[in-house]
Amino acid sequence: MTKLNPYLNFGDNCEEAFNFYKSVFGGEFLYIGRFSESEIECELSEGEANKIMHVSLPIGDGSILMGSDTPASFGPPTFGNSMSISVNVDSAEEASRIFNGLSEGGEILMPLDKTFFAAAFGMFVDKFGVRWMVNCQ
Repeated sequence: MTKLNPYLNFGDNCEEAFNFYKSVFGGEFLYIGRFSESEIECELSEGEANKIMHVSLPIGDGSILMGSDTPASFGPPTFGNSMSISVNVDSAEEASRIFNGLSEGGEILMPLDKTFFAAAFGMFVDKFGVRWMVNCQ
């Protein structure tokens, strides 16, 4: 079976972002590694060796949120409105918990509410610039 997992690139705050996501979703990192621990060779600026090369956080049943900091030599990551992470949950209570947790400090685009297609649906941009949709059928 093929699975798709969102992979987020950050300029220099991947660790902060993933600790925030972990505080909302719970669980433990499957892996968190720094450029200094890697055998992968890439051009690093001063101070980048301690940045996150890869992190993975299991979310729910089979989904894994992954990410890394982007070395300056790769060019800056650009966040835009062309992608969202959709989180689908089993209850309105869980939708509310995740929506309220992840949207803290961010910008709510559509408040979590009952819609014609879902028991609860909402959209926001979190404090790291990542777009999220929370949905409960």
